[in-house]
Amino acid sequence: MNNLKLSSELSLRLDLQSKDEVVLFCAFDIEGNRLFFASSSNLIYKTQLPSLPNETKIPLPLEAEHIDLENGASITSFEYIMEKEALIIGTSDGLLLLNLLDGNGNEVVGTVEGGIRSISLSPDGDLVTVVTGFHQLLVMTHDWDLLYEIPLDDIADDVDVREPKSSSKHSISISWRGDGKYFATLSEFPDSFLMHKLLKIWERDSGKLHSATESKPFMGTALDWMPSGAKIAAVYDRKAEEKCPEIVFYEKNGLQRSSFDINQPVDAKVELLKWNCNSDILSAIVSGEQYDAIRVWFFSNNHWYLKQEIRYSKQDRVRLVWNPVKPFQLICWTCKGEVTIYNFVWITAVMENSVALVIDNSKILISPLSLSLLPPPMYLFELHFSSPVREMTFSPKNSTNRLAVHLSDGSLCVTELPAFDAWEELEGQAFKIEASYLENELGSLLHLIWLDSNELLGISYFEKDGHYGYYLQEIGLVCSEDHVPGLLTCSGWHAKKLNHVPLEGIVIGIAPNSAKDNSAFVQFDEGSVFEYTSNIGGISKHVFSFLCSCPWMSVIPFYGSAKPLLFGLDEVGRLYFNGKVLCNNCSSFSFYSNGNEVTHLILSTKQDLLFIVDIKDIIDDKLEEKYENFILGVKRREDDQAKTFIKIWERGAKVVGVLHGDGSAVILLTPRGNFELIYPRKLVLSSIVNALNQGRFNDALLMVRRHRIDFNIIVDYFGWQNFLQLATQFVSQVDNLNYITEFVCSVKNENVVETLYKNSLSRFSSKEIKNVEAKNSNSKLNSVILAIRKALENQVLESPVRELCILTTLARNDPPAIEEALGRIKKIRDMELLGSDYPKRPSYPSAEEALKHLLWLSDPEAVYQAALGLYDLNLAAIVALNSQQDPKEFLPFLQELQHMPTLLMQYNIDLKLQKYEDALKHIVLAGDAYSEDVMNLMKKHPQLYPLGLELIADPSQKMQVLESWGDYLSDQKSFENAATAFLCCSNMKKALKAYRNSGNWGAVLTVAGLLNMGKEEVIQLANELCEELQALNKPREAARIALEYCGDVNNGISLLISARDWEESLRLAFMHQRDDWISEVKNASSECTNLLVGEYDDGVEKVGKYVARYLAVRQRRLLLKAKIEAEEGSLNDFDDDAVSEASSNFSGMSAYTMRTKAGSAASVSSTTTSKARGKGRQRNRGKIRAGSPDEELALVEHLKGMSLTAGAESELKSLLNTLVMLGNIETARKLHRAAENFRLSQMAAVKLAGDTVSNTTIDEKAHTLDNYLQKVRSENPLKGDLFCWSKVLVFS
Repeated sequence: MNNLKLSSELSLRLDLQSKDEVVLFCAFDIEGNRLFFASSSNLIYKTQLPSLPNETKIPLPLEAEHIDLENGASITSFEYIMEKEALIIGTSDGLLLLNLLDGNGNEVVGTVEGGIRSISLSPDGDLVTVVTGFHQLLVMTHDWDLLYEIPLDDIADDVDVREPKSSSKHSISISWRGDGKYFATLSEFPDSFLMHKLLKIWERDSGKLHSATESKPFMGTALDWMPSGAKIAAVYDRKAEEKCPEIVFYEKNGLQRSSFDINQPVDAKVELLKWNCNSDILSAIVSGEQYDAIRVWFFSNNHWYLKQEIRYSKQDRVRLVWNPVKPFQLICWTCKGEVTIYNFVWITAVMENSVALVIDNSKILISPLSLSLLPPPMYLFELHFSSPVREMTFSPKNSTNRLAVHLSDGSLCVTELPAFDAWEELEGQAFKIEASYLENELGSLLHLIWLDSNELLGISYFEKDGHYGYYLQEIGLVCSEDHVPGLLTCSGWHAKKLNHVPLEGIVIGIAPNSAKDNSAFVQFDEGSVFEYTSNIGGISKHVFSFLCSCPWMSVIPFYGSAKPLLFGLDEVGRLYFNGKVLCNNCSSFSFYSNGNEVTHLILSTKQDLLFIVDIKDIIDDKLEEKYENFILGVKRREDDQAKTFIKIWERGAKVVGVLHGDGSAVILLTPRGNFELIYPRKLVLSSIVNALNQGRFNDALLMVRRHRIDFNIIVDYFGWQNFLQLATQFVSQVDNLNYITEFVCSVKNENVVETLYKNSLSRFSSKEIKNVEAKNSNSKLNSVILAIRKALENQVLESPVRELCILTTLARNDPPAIEEALGRIKKIRDMELLGSDYPKRPSYPSAEEALKHLLWLSDPEAVYQAALGLYDLNLAAIVALNSQQDPKEFLPFLQELQHMPTLLMQYNIDLKLQKYEDALKHIVLAGDAYSEDVMNLMKKHPQLYPLGLELIADPSQKMQVLESWGDYLSDQKSFENAATAFLCCSNMKKALKAYRNSGNWGAVLTVAGLLNMGKEEVIQLANELCEELQALNKPREAARIALEYCGDVNNGISLLISARDWEESLRLAFMHQRDDWISEVKNASSECTNLLVGEYDDGVEKVGKYVARYLAVRQRRLLLKAKIEAEEGSLNDFDDDAVSEASSNFSGMSAYTMRTKAGSAASVSSTTTSKARGKGRQRNRGKIRAGSPDEELALVEHLKGMSLTAGAESELKSLLNTLVMLGNIETARKLHRAAENFRLSQMAAVKLAGDTVSNTTIDEKAHTLDNYLQKVRSENPLKGDLFCWSKVLVFS
């Protein structure tokens, strides 16, 4: 679905030596980009082709060399031999000459009897084939060694091969296959007056006949083998059948494959066939009665399209050759030396409004792709013109669809198509378009565009006084006929030249300026872009320049910018934006508009990747960040949600158009010629968002359903709280309640804008809404469903579908409001029982249908239980039957319930549904006869005890409940609460036991007082408690009981000493004036002091060891980390998964590096092994394992954990006070010094670790424990005074 556009043409003239001289042959030098022409005067003309078509008026460099021949001989053929950099020339008298291009003259290679009729080179240049006048074929190397000689015709035994053929004036065609393994010849069949001929295929190496066709009426010797080798093109002469010539295609085996007629008069003749080097374009010279024409065909989807026709006068005797290396450059020359170089480009036939206008001969096939994706060559309707179409332009703007067409005969045709909505009525019709009346000759028009609805702008190529050049022509159009809506305006157009501007260079393309009326951008060769303005009448300012010529140029407007955006694509795949390169491997591009503005650039790459690019990202220069320069493989591990491209499934497919607005599709043209539509998620979401912004909820919902987008985007785009206000509008717009039901079933609490479509959609909402959503995201589901339900009830008339939709909202609630839904179904059932005459009955579905709908949306068991919870046994039975439950299971249960009293029925239903609070309420209301059931229910479900105390009014029964509750709490080891319950029911013995089990000795002795125990019993109880507390390692509490209740001072002081309560034990010893106990306290305190001093000294030593080990580990880790980073830096240039994994393994397994990648190969192990290791780590937590990955952090945490606890500080202070009171000042000073040294050492070690853990280097002189110990001492100046320790003893 492309059209072949003539991009530029360049002409030059050969200065022939005489008027009678004519140009006969042409040869091409690929390496030197040169053309050689041979004339009838035996002259060889040499010219250098330009690398770029930038010479317009000055003839190209030209040289002429005369070939001296004897006896009136003439040049019959010649070819260029690249290996020898020379021309091989054949003459009529049989001379084979080698014309050396370095100026060394001509060299006679040999002589051939009978003369030379044609010369042909194999594609690789290794073989030279020569056809003699005797119809013999000589095949030799380029060193002139003859390989074999074969006759081209079937020779009878009595025929002398040395006798010249009577038809020697006719040439014989030879065509090689692209790989050079075979060649084909076309010669006449000797014994037929009908001049039937045979097409023969020969083998290169042996010269054997590989295959031959049947005798066919081939026209002349037009023959060409497709370079790809698939087909051989020839022509049938069908005058005998009174039909026009037919181009036929043969295979290598000589069998005909396909054909097509050239759609010309019967007397037309095809003189020459030529394929381009890509084998996709076939050109021919068709000679008619009035003119000769170069016709260019293209094959797609089993149809041959005539894409171009270039006419010449018959006197020109035009010939052509395709550039062997440039597939779209055609070189034509006339017998009088006029050489023209045509450069073609493929352009999409899909216009900006998604209408395909395909050129085929003198027809334009029109297909509106937004209505139907018709596969070519099918179409909706067609336009017929008087001559083949060369150039066209279409304007769908300003509600007019106008088409201007330039024909090969120089005519200009204009037609106005009806409004797009009326096109379906034109299906299958054909309209003949008349040529416009021209007041001035326009010449050959290129790059035709619409300036406005009545003006055209184009480039006219002209010849004047032997010079060639370009004019920029502005053409005005006027229609003398009134346009009838719904019909085409096929005639009555007048065209007049309004302005023409001579140009200095070749124009590559023209694009209308969408931001300015009557203005256009004109691109010259080498990429420079200028602006043309109609009212100025000429080229004005230079806009910018592409780096090179861009045959494909587009101009789009952008919302918020006064200047349009210019995009250009050059022949090597570089896509430019305002002169800057966007992509280096682009194969095609287009633009998507949401109906108001162009929002996305659509481009495909040569790697068959499709990118959807936001125009804002292009303007903000975020392409490298978001699209990675459009190259696959930069991030190989990115997930599907993060992908910025779509893989095109058919290689070579290109973007030819886009369905805009709600269509949101990209049209791809495959190499086989078919259309493919894809709907990129980014475009679909953009169209949905655009519909939501415009308040078109119905259209948005239809797109969501069609493209399987999450329905929650309708709610989440602006925030669900805003949607609550729009729910009424949403329901009123969506005319299909089944769609609303589907929408309700899809609502969920997740915000899909922030999760599922985060990378495909940029959200537009205020921060305030976002904050509210973050706090109340869990209420989204219920709030939205409630808003929909209210809108349904208020906006939609009562109908069965409406009721089902409301039931859906109840079933989708969280938790489902099944009881309310069953209540509505129950009302429907009640209406059914009232009879069909009930007025509202037609507005509701049947109860069975409603129930089945609810069961489809909900868990059937949950619906059955909800029906039971309504205590409606009939409804429960209906639910059970419709949920396919076994009647043997539910009928006996329901029948049993039916025979029970109401409260007992409700009680049993509550028990089945595990609604124990309701069950308790119902059984309590049943009366005192069921008090045992009440107690059993509470015992079975202890959480009911508080409710039971509220419901039961009988005091004695309340006491039973309290005692039962206390027993339950005792069994649960909640002794304090159990004791409270026993006290409430006045059961003191159980309360005392509960307090004793809880270890609350004070409460035990208090309850003993409440029980009026005797003194001896209390003392005995106190002794028992004292022993129990000692066993529980609570000597301080045991000492209180011994002193306060037992009067045992000796035991009390002994317990205080074991509890290390030095000050209290010394106070009691002095209070009772017991020297022995004073001595005991003194000895015990001295012994404890020695023990603590030893511990503090060991602690200082351990701190030093840990610090030394930490510094060594840290130093080794930093060195290893630097080594790893150096190695990884050298591997950054490789994108290999193995390198990445190896690096991760090494880093993860290192004992001195921290793991940073959870998914590295070092962590891959079986689940069982992982769990076992996890349990081992739990057991070994707190241990420091040398060489482990966590050793460094473990050492730091251990140093922090060595600080003195609050209990240790209090004990130390009490011991120091006691030592001073006892006069052991030196001992106290020794203890204080040891504790202070340990405390400062630990603080210094922690500070050292904190300073080095974030550094990348370690200073061996600065980072030492001694230096940090001095820093810590300097920060605490009071601790050096040994006699004021009690004033400054501060523990951190």
